[in-house]
Amino acid sequence: MAAVNQSRSGILRGVDANDLQRLQELGTESELPAGRVLIERGQWGSGVYLILEGKVLVEAPEGERELGPGSVVGERALFSADGLRTARVQATTPVRVVAVDRAAFDRLCADDPAFAERLAPPG
Repeated sequence: MAAVNQSRSGILRGVDANDLQRLQELGTESELPAGRVLIERGQWGSGVYLILEGKVLVEAPEGERELGPGSVVGERALFSADGLRTARVQATTPVRVVAVDRAAFDRLCADDPAFAERLAPPG
């Protein structure tokens, strides 16, 4: 399994390389074609995606942005009261991602409170 790029953003910007490796080991790596929708606004947030390769377009209420390797998408729903997605995320190129489901993410945070403390607030 390839390592997550260290120039990460979002909630993972405060974690270290060991944290990233642990998180990546909990997930499932997939290759998705350009045009594939990873996340649909208003749907239940079942987990997060770590972008390993390629680019995605995030269409959020605050605007659109393109993200690439080292980025995380889907984290806001894990921390929101209703658990719903606030953005639509679509691959603009072929992408390689690691999908980490909500239960695995929550388990890691519960088992390692220091990891949870290193997470930056979603923004």
